[in-house]
Amino acid sequence: MYDYLIVGSGLYGAVCAHELTQKGFSCLVVEKRNHLGGNIYTEEVEGIQVHKYGAHIFHTSNEEVWKYMNQFAKFNHYVNSPIARYHDECYNLPFNMNTFTKLWPNVFTPEEARIKIEEEKKDSFKENPSNLEEQALSLVGKTIYEKLIKGYTEKQWGKPCKELPAFIIKRLPVRYTFDNNYFNDIYQGIPIGGYTKIIEKMLAGIEVKLNYNFLEHKEQLSKMAKKIIYTGPIDEYYEYCFGPLEYRSIRFETEVLDMNNYQGNAVVNYTAEDIPFTRIIEHKHFDFGSQKKTVISKEFSSTWHTGDEPYYPINDQHNNDLYQKYKKLSLKDTKVVFGGRLGLYKYMDMDDIVESALEFVRGE
Repeated sequence: MYDYLIVGSGLYGAVCAHELTQKGFSCLVVEKRNHLGGNIYTEEVEGIQVHKYGAHIFHTSNEEVWKYMNQFAKFNHYVNSPIARYHDECYNLPFNMNTFTKLWPNVFTPEEARIKIEEEKKDSFKENPSNLEEQALSLVGKTIYEKLIKGYTEKQWGKPCKELPAFIIKRLPVRYTFDNNYFNDIYQGIPIGGYTKIIEKMLAGIEVKLNYNFLEHKEQLSKMAKKIIYTGPIDEYYEYCFGPLEYRSIRFETEVLDMNNYQGNAVVNYTAEDIPFTRIIEHKHFDFGSQKKTVISKEFSSTWHTGDEPYYPINDQHNNDLYQKYKKLSLKDTKVVFGGRLGLYKYMDMDDIVESALEFVRGE
């Protein structure tokens, strides 16, 4: 009999397993994939750490979380500075003075940029925006919306901006400085050697079963532990008894290219609606690589169907209400604890996941 059965070897499950083991509890980790790490899994290809399930850049202002992660890896000094490509034009993200001076040739100073954006907002400002398009136009005006928001957002969510709720972009980062650093957090970087090595260190000495689907052995496995930590979709655990929660999924097309530099940046967003993918990741730039070849991944946002890999929860009113039904049901179940973005049905950055896992373990 184990003290804890942990379903999923992603960051939440791995932190829980490591910390609970440190406290003297016995743990068994089961993972349905053939590898550790969940969606932060990295795989070496041509000497390059490839982020198999999309780019993961660790950033936080929580010093405790940063020190915790640095136990398991050294982090490089990578700073996320994505580029937006709109047809034959390239712009810096997030929206900052580098963006504005290129969008408008007569804008050079922060005050000129502020005046220009305020002018653009006047024509379309809504006191109470009813959809995402109205919200974006009210925040930044027509030029930024049409070139850098509209096409990307519609590809990301699979719907016209007029049909998307305004809350998706309650605010947009507008900086009147020449600063391309996407995140405001104090600490930022990529683990040298990849995320998989972090998970391997966390789970060292702990029993792990790969290629093992908990739900196919639910009755048997549930008898093997006093408590279950479940990091999969909460609705799937309860056999969709209230109906499935909705997500957006992502399809990746990854290629090895016989060149040393494809796009000159780790992340390039394609904001025009006639380009089918949302962005291209060139993995070597996360590690400042100098390999002779390069690896790129095109990301295609897609409609999620039951059985697909869920990525982004669709936290509209319908799905949030549905999640509350599952959460209420889970609170009656004293044996199982739900954690991570799927168990809690919300988008979480990696530092949020580490913090919530550590908080849970403190209470055990």
